[in-house]
Amino acid sequence: SPDEGWQVYTSAQAPDGKCLCTAVIPVQGTCSRDLRSHQLRQLMEKVQNISQSMEVLDLRTYRDLQYVRNTESLMKGLDSRLKVAAESQKSLNTKSFQELKDKMTELLPLLPVLDQYKSDTRLIVHLKEEVRNLSGSLLAIQEEMGAYDYEELQQRVLMLEARLHACMQKLGCGKLTGVSNPITIRASGSRFGSWMTDTMTPSADTRVWYMDGYYKGRRVLEFRTLNDFVTGQNFVQHLLPHPWAGTGHVVFNGSLYYNKYQSNIAVKYHFRSRSVLVQRSLAGAGYNNTFPYSWGGFSDIDFMVDENGLWAVYTTNQNAGNIVVSRVDPQTLEVLRSWDTGYPKRSAGESFMICGTLYVTNSHLAGAKIYFAYYTNTSSYEYTDIPFHNQYSHISMLDYNPRERVLYTWNNGHQVIYNVTLFHVIKTSGEL
Repeated sequence: SPDEGWQVYTSAQAPDGKCLCTAVIPVQGTCSRDLRSHQLRQLMEKVQNISQSMEVLDLRTYRDLQYVRNTESLMKGLDSRLKVAAESQKSLNTKSFQELKDKMTELLPLLPVLDQYKSDTRLIVHLKEEVRNLSGSLLAIQEEMGAYDYEELQQRVLMLEARLHACMQKLGCGKLTGVSNPITIRASGSRFGSWMTDTMTPSADTRVWYMDGYYKGRRVLEFRTLNDFVTGQNFVQHLLPHPWAGTGHVVFNGSLYYNKYQSNIAVKYHFRSRSVLVQRSLAGAGYNNTFPYSWGGFSDIDFMVDENGLWAVYTTNQNAGNIVVSRVDPQTLEVLRSWDTGYPKRSAGESFMICGTLYVTNSHLAGAKIYFAYYTNTSSYEYTDIPFHNQYSHISMLDYNPRERVLYTWNNGHQVIYNVTLFHVIKTSGEL
């Protein structure tokens, strides 16, 4: 169901007979919205209510039974005195009559106890009816389920989801065909900034890094989890030895890669040791608002990570201000290879890498779309028309996280993510 996050976008047959299918599955799939689960939860709540009522009834009955047992001797004594009085009225003098009256007075508290028994009897009848209704509901659910065991079905669904996620990991790279509507995570900070998670560490590491502002900043906040980031709690502060320029920072395998302020120097800062491991100049790269994105903000040098590793996007005087894409060694910051895309950087709103392809938006303002794609594997490009909903009308940071397969965005003081749809051609050999 689409309500559960499952979406099938296309399904077709290629000329060579291959089945082509594009699908997006939920990150976490459960049967929480299934009708039978809802019915079972309601039944469980009723059973809990009945159980609580029975517990109260049991305690009250035990208390009242003790009282009745204590009055048993009083009633026997009263009974014997009444028999004596009935057999010989002569013995019923003023003193013995007063004793009978006192015995009767001692028994008066028994009346409300007996009234409570009458009330409890009505409660027992009600509980009996509730149990009968519960049995009927369970039978109805069993008939709906037919011959299938519900827990078995749920396990089959979970196994299928695990296989699909494993399949996604094996698929590797694909071509971007769509971007979801924005999901706002938090509204904080100034108009410009960047935030990110590590693009390489295991999924158990859910730390979030937060860098407010676009120049001369040195303060990086590290939140323990995404939930801590949302609430603004449980964070530590890193004070960088060199201030940053722009918002094109990225966290890759425990280190922050950023552009040193008023220079074209790339810096690798290691969070655990709180030290700079290496810094290197990007030869010829413009800086200090020489070749920024259309929004400015000293965004001359933009670091990115995708399935293929670390990249730097910038431009030089030699290539007339067009975007240059460079593969960078994450250990040494040495440029391994560069591509001239031919797209003017000042006309780009922002850009990001997915599977070795650079995608460029045509604006940082409302109405933006993903307009251009450069494929480093073929050194070719094409103009695209992928809608991109810019909800808060001013994007100053846009990065892809290959581990989570989402886009991270800083949009006018809002931290936002987008899910992406990638098109894959799958070669199968009988396995999903």
